[in-house]
Amino acid sequence: MRLSSSLEENIQRLDADFQNCGDVVKRRFEVGKGKGQLYMLYIDNIISNDAVQSSIMTNVMNRCEMTEQTGALDALLEGVITIGEVKKVTTIEEVEEGVLLGDTLLLMEGNDFALQATTKQFPTRGVGTAQTEVVVQGPKDAFTELLSFNIVLIRRRIRDVRLKVKRKKIGLRSKGDAALMYLEDIVRPGVLETVERQLEQMDTDALLDSGYAEQLLEPKQSSPFPLLQMTERPDKASAALMEGRIVLVLDNTPFVILLPTTMHLFFQAAEDYYDRWQMMSFLRVIRYLAAFLAVALPGLYIAMVAFHPQMLPAALALKIAATRNGIPLSVVTEVILMEGAFELLREAGIRLPSPVSSTIGIVGGIIIGSAAVEAGIVSPMVVILSSLTGICTFVIPNPSLVTALRLVKYPVILLSAIWGLFGLWVGLFLLLVHLAGLKSYGIPYLYPFCAASVEDYTELEDSIVRFPLTILHKRSIFAKDGGKTAQKGGKQCVFRKR
Repeated sequence: MRLSSSLEENIQRLDADFQNCGDVVKRRFEVGKGKGQLYMLYIDNIISNDAVQSSIMTNVMNRCEMTEQTGALDALLEGVITIGEVKKVTTIEEVEEGVLLGDTLLLMEGNDFALQATTKQFPTRGVGTAQTEVVVQGPKDAFTELLSFNIVLIRRRIRDVRLKVKRKKIGLRSKGDAALMYLEDIVRPGVLETVERQLEQMDTDALLDSGYAEQLLEPKQSSPFPLLQMTERPDKASAALMEGRIVLVLDNTPFVILLPTTMHLFFQAAEDYYDRWQMMSFLRVIRYLAAFLAVALPGLYIAMVAFHPQMLPAALALKIAATRNGIPLSVVTEVILMEGAFELLREAGIRLPSPVSSTIGIVGGIIIGSAAVEAGIVSPMVVILSSLTGICTFVIPNPSLVTALRLVKYPVILLSAIWGLFGLWVGLFLLLVHLAGLKSYGIPYLYPFCAASVEDYTELEDSIVRFPLTILHKRSIFAKDGGKTAQKGGKQCVFRKR
């Protein structure tokens, strides 16, 4: 509905819509010396009081020298209000949206438009340290809940005019701010168009966290494996942009979304590029091995003990048989019981306050495991097995992938309990087939392990092992020019730092 030139009529409409909104501040005051009434509207505690008082109220009341009431808002816009960003709005809906956004709106008699001055100053906890992606060596700063801060943290690392930021509104009721960031000379146009179309078609009342967006944007909802990557580290988001990926930044959440993605990216930590390649390659191999053990180790134990004990060394088979002497539960029940207990301890450690959580996890695990063994309910080997499986999940640096591996472990256990080693291989084969069928915006999920090369470049130099940075001189498959070498002055440049 368009604004009226009658100030009283506009005030009545706004009062009706903002009824029972005690945080909305409404103020009338004179412009100049009796040359018209001005109506100001904003929400308390999300605006900058200094900006409202010094740049708007003081200037309007003391410095305005208009000679007529007609065109008064134009005069304010041109020579009185000293805020950098001021624009005209012409509808009631735009006025209300601006107020809810944290801006200050000015209306005046005889003007069928309003001025929207940017005065927002949301409360924030400031730039903190990363909590879920901790590194020993490298930057310590992390994203916050304020979108403008997060954009600045990325801009600070990529000072290039080709870094573009497209702002959008998402949520029919929340009208939350979102920003798509990309390097226009590297990003794939088709992927960018697809993401923009998805955001425009997103029909939801509110998008309260990046987790909402991740689930709504994922092309395959049935898979437990993440097809988008989330991070709280600005250096990781900046590296993704340099690879040709898109970064989706949402307001009110300290996590940004990186897309597209492939599975091997979830095994890469930010500090992989901040230390020597030999040690980082060794750690990556450990992560892949840990992921395999987290899924296969419980099923392998069940298959070997319950179906194929003859395949074990005689001394080990006798030792396992001795520890199971007098255990009333089957091997499968033992494994599931201890895996469930470990999951409970993990969740309890997450929900409890930080000073207590680590103590509960360690002490609880020791006490429960020892008590179960002494009571003769489970064997010591199963306690060791469950502990080792849990430790393997902690090695993987991405929580989303860890959650998926924790989930797919149980179908593998079930198949191993039915068919032994054959069931274990069937479970692992079905898992591999499932992963091979996944794509993230047209990129095979298992690339570079199951796809052809791009311009004679397979990215194996930065997969299970990490080659020296001087060799990593080609852009990723995510870039529109594929594996094209990026050079400056004849010298190869590195684009793969995360």
